Amino acid sequence: MYNKHQDRPAVFTWRQFSNKGYSAFASLHRQVRIGILSAATLAVAAQAHARLNDSVVVPADEKETIDEKDLAEVTVSGTMAPLTRLQSARIVTVLTRQDIEQAAAESVNDLLKLVSGVDVRQRGGFGIQTDISVDGGTFDQVTLLLNGIDIGNPQTGHLSADFPVSISDIERIEVLEGAASRVYGGQSFGGAINIVTRHDREHSAELSGAGGSYGTAGGEARLSLVAGKFSNRVSGGGGRSDGGTLNSSWQKGQLYYQGDYEDKALRLDWQFGFTKKSYGANTFYSANYPDQYERNRRLMASVGAEYSSRINLQSSIFWNRSYDNFQLIHGSSFGENFHRTDVYGIKAGGHFDWKLGKTAASAQLRHEGILSSNIGKDTPPEGSRSVYTHSDNRTTISFCLEHNILLRQWTVSAGLMASMTSGIDHCFRLYPGIDVAYRPSSCWKLLFSYNKGFRLPTFTELYYKSPTHEGNQGLKPEHNHSLSLGAEFRVKSRDFNSSLFTLRSSLFYHRGTQMIDWVMYTPDDIYHTAAFGLDNLGVQVQGRITPPHSLRGWAGFRSLSFGYTFIHQTKHDAEGVVKSNVAMEYLRHKVVASLTHCIIKSEKGKSLYQLSMTWDFRWQERVGSYQSGGKLVPYRPYAMLDAKLQWDAPRYQVYVQATNITNRRYYDLGSVPQPGIWSMAGIRLKLY
Repeated sequence: MYNKHQDRPAVFTWRQFSNKGYSAFASLHRQVRIGILSAATLAVAAQAHARLNDSVVVPADEKETIDEKDLAEVTVSGTMAPLTRLQSARIVTVLTRQDIEQAAAESVNDLLKLVSGVDVRQRGGFGIQTDISVDGGTFDQVTLLLNGIDIGNPQTGHLSADFPVSISDIERIEVLEGAASRVYGGQSFGGAINIVTRHDREHSAELSGAGGSYGTAGGEARLSLVAGKFSNRVSGGGGRSDGGTLNSSWQKGQLYYQGDYEDKALRLDWQFGFTKKSYGANTFYSANYPDQYERNRRLMASVGAEYSSRINLQSSIFWNRSYDNFQLIHGSSFGENFHRTDVYGIKAGGHFDWKLGKTAASAQLRHEGILSSNIGKDTPPEGSRSVYTHSDNRTTISFCLEHNILLRQWTVSAGLMASMTSGIDHCFRLYPGIDVAYRPSSCWKLLFSYNKGFRLPTFTELYYKSPTHEGNQGLKPEHNHSLSLGAEFRVKSRDFNSSLFTLRSSLFYHRGTQMIDWVMYTPDDIYHTAAFGLDNLGVQVQGRITPPHSLRGWAGFRSLSFGYTFIHQTKHDAEGVVKSNVAMEYLRHKVVASLTHCIIKSEKGKSLYQLSMTWDFRWQERVGSYQSGGKLVPYRPYAMLDAKLQWDAPRYQVYVQATNITNRRYYDLGSVPQPGIWSMAGIRLKLY
């Protein structure tokens, strides 16, 4: 196999063997930190993440000493067919557990701001309502997954990012950029983001609490119980705040449960999540109504199974239900909406190895339906609540086939998806893709990808009608041809053979047809949904420096990461648009950087105590404008600086942090003013 050199120091010996890809990790009995994972990681993350043993306390400095050259030979997980990190033909940006703990963030959405290719636009702090997009796309064009299960909302992408987990539940976050419909289904038009939760393999219990600016307060609890082949984890919490701006107060609560069973050949896993939020929406949907208000509830559940033999078989069933109550004027029925969406489905597939490579196949059925006071057709089903006067539904059936050719220096992964949706017609359409990786040496990897993706219009885009917005029932699915060229360069550290320096760069081009946007044709117009051709051309550079242990005493320097993304957009439509609300308000420039350094470190026996500091910087320039005083005002570029001071001990963690330290006042999403400096302090206790 590729990259089997003889100059390895301190080779790990695996003591646990089976026919599962995670066995090598389990034999380490420590947390494994993977800097870069293949795009394959996303599809079966629900199986992969369970094998990471994070219940053992590992000193922070040791988390990065695992021999990456050896890990390159290990199968970490796969999409349809598992590939090793070295074999993978696409690059996924990964926020590890260590990155998550160090960041000055209070929500999943805050963490995603640290990824240069991700655009995060929110109403206020703590990710209460957030729009997430990738590489110049829109919030409806990215697939959001929780342990590999799609939790997207067909009503509107505004509600997709209601994650039922907190950042203390998360093991890592994986971001795949570019079309991936042949792997993850129809809505993976511009990329996919997967939240992988922690799996404790021993009994544990944690309590945490935090408080800070604007009357913000919250608390969480987490419990893990292990009994033989069964393990169970449950977490819950809530919080409230007055908000940092006018009409931005919020209250929220969440509950998450996850369990699994595992023997030699069979693995079962299941999860359930619940979230409840209510919050002031300020001028989010219209600058003419500053007293908007919204309430959301979400329930999600899934069950998965994996059977390992000569042919590895996987299957899963899933269900999501969301409730949304929007008030254009808080406390008034004028412009008030009620919605309920249901999504359920089943997916089954498998993969096997043979002389010509790895082959995989899968099939999925996904049903989406909505009951609403104004979205859908005038045909509510019998027995529905009187508040629901409209409804609609659609079913998508898809089949995927993939084959991977693995050579010493090459990986070629080609696949095809055939998909049919009842809401469009009853014809199957094909979505091909191919990913190629070439490894000329142990330091270099060159990448090429072409993938075709599609996205169905949301029910809001099709039907919604209000004093400020009007949908279009004639909308067709969006289509995207996604091309990318990339390169990765890594320099190894001699002392532990881990990555001393990593640099990745890519050039991408997304050609979109029937792209959907909410637009105004005149200054006094309302927003209409329209479709046109729209292309995104971009360049991205990402890097990370992690000094070897022999140099970490210098100023306590632990890590430095940085990234830059530039995007240029071209619209193929002669009709003029005065104001775009979604597709053409993209980030032209985004710069991110993060520095972590240790201030104090001491060891008592096998316990590590340390005081560390993390600085997160972000600068971005957005194309577009917002309404102010009856006029359209262009967005101005702005810089943000966040910081977190953290004391780590074996049984507890204490931190203070501040976001927007320079107290910059800015607009980033319509006419919604963003909060200034926001300080927080918190503590997390490990009870056992």
